[in-house]
Amino acid sequence: MEEESNQKLDVALKCCHNPISGIWWFFAIAACVKLLLIPSYHSTDFEVHRHWLAITNSLPLSQWYLDETSPWTLDYPPFFAYFERFLSIFAKLVDPQIVDLQKGLNYNSNTVIYFQRITVIVSDLCLLYGVFRLTKNLDSKRRKSIWVLVIWSPMLMIVDHLHFQYNGFLLGILLISLSYLEEGNDLMGGFVFAVLLCFKHLFAVAAPVYFVYLLRHYCWGGILRGFRRLSAMGTVVVAVFVAAFGPFVYYGQIQQVISRMFPFGRGLCHAYWAPNFWVLYIILDKGLAFFFRKLGFNIQTPAASFTGGLVGDSSPFAVLPRFKFGEIHSRGRLQDG
Repeated sequence: MEEESNQKLDVALKCCHNPISGIWWFFAIAACVKLLLIPSYHSTDFEVHRHWLAITNSLPLSQWYLDETSPWTLDYPPFFAYFERFLSIFAKLVDPQIVDLQKGLNYNSNTVIYFQRITVIVSDLCLLYGVFRLTKNLDSKRRKSIWVLVIWSPMLMIVDHLHFQYNGFLLGILLISLSYLEEGNDLMGGFVFAVLLCFKHLFAVAAPVYFVYLLRHYCWGGILRGFRRLSAMGTVVVAVFVAAFGPFVYYGQIQQVISRMFPFGRGLCHAYWAPNFWVLYIILDKGLAFFFRKLGFNIQTPAASFTGGLVGDSSPFAVLPRFKFGEIHSRGRLQDG
């Protein structure tokens, strides 16, 4: 009896030290918290993604980037649209109204809330796999510290499971790419990063870093060897982009897709996310407006939002000049501002 108890104890201890079973415990605890957040607040992005389920399920591929049934038009790269199409298959089984292009507008039943929330939780398995690959060769203490920081990230919890997005899924793809680079498998790392760009183009901010790293680490070392490897990497990346954008090139809609992905009509801040020059420009404009109003000048405060997300609904600046790049409307025509 005592020997049997010791054997069970040994098995339990092995499970605790097993990285695979350990990371699943971290994920399970995080998933329980996420399930509790299902009925909580969600942003307009919830309706955005529900509508994308309807677009990709109800319309042929040739109409995905042309649809204007809702203001929340499809503006992510094609791989994310294919991802939404995959999810829409299950959405239709759960509740057909979720993917109804007309009846589904602003649909907010418990069914759609639970379905969409759970898709985000399940898609976090990609994040789980990415962080596991990246940390599998670390010592136990460092590995678990990273698991806590990533899997239990409060920011991801807020943005994905309250506000509603799929950032954990996308960051998981990035971590998978980095894990391949760490292993020395640069070709696979470049391939996965190209896939990520075709899911969400805002990750292009990391493209220069990838380019320099892969050029020096993978392509360097003699003219013939370098050219051969550069050709291999180029072929892989081009193949990914052809798979993503090829159908829309075939339909003659590549300009339309690009205009949706880069909606200048949303304003500089929304079109160019991240703490960059335009954010500082907006802060300076707000500060100058406040200063001049205190001096007695009649400075009008813009009513629209810099980051509202609707094409054409971008604030004019109160003091500083507005840059007129022209507004790329959802039909893909460039008009003078």
